[in-house]
Amino acid sequence: MIDVRPVTLERAPVRLVPLALEHEAGLCAAAADGELWTIRVTSVPEPAQTRAYIEQALKMQAEGSRLPFAVLDSASGEVIGCTSFHDIVPALDRLEIGWTWYARSRQRSAANTTCKLLLMQHAFDTLGAKVVGWRTDHFNFASQRAIERLGAKRDGVIRHHALRRDGTVRDTVMYSVTAGEWPEIRAHLEWQLARPR
Repeated sequence: MIDVRPVTLERAPVRLVPLALEHEAGLCAAAADGELWTIRVTSVPEPAQTRAYIEQALKMQAEGSRLPFAVLDSASGEVIGCTSFHDIVPALDRLEIGWTWYARSRQRSAANTTCKLLLMQHAFDTLGAKVVGWRTDHFNFASQRAIERLGAKRDGVIRHHALRRDGTVRDTVMYSVTAGEWPEIRAHLEWQLARPR
């Protein structure tokens, strides 16, 4: 049975640290890089809502359903985004990776691939997870492409599944990687990171 606890994970160019209120200004700055809160299909907080966003994540952590991380640039320590383990089901050795976003200037860089590699390594190799999942908005095509580049399998679509920030209801696309698929996925991610940019 997986036992998910706060941890710091690091591999250049990122360091994942347990999310805390001290990251508020950094998250505001990261979200402002591209005004990410204006993107309809994401959960990025508006500047004035960043503290509440962190407090909600920490409340979910206390309840055992989420483990949030601030994503830092490993060289400078600058906050570049946020990610989480969530929908943690210890009895099934299952968790999901999500609530992920990065400053616009860090998107389409090695940050996301490295971050996901660290999270999956921790989930499968340390925690003993049997499956790691992702979910995204049916209209968040960039997120779907990013998840598929990781090698995750598309499990299907849950229709009329969750509210968006604007009050509309989204369909949710579900993905997963099983423990049996992990060695090949890990090799693929290592290959992606080793390629010249």
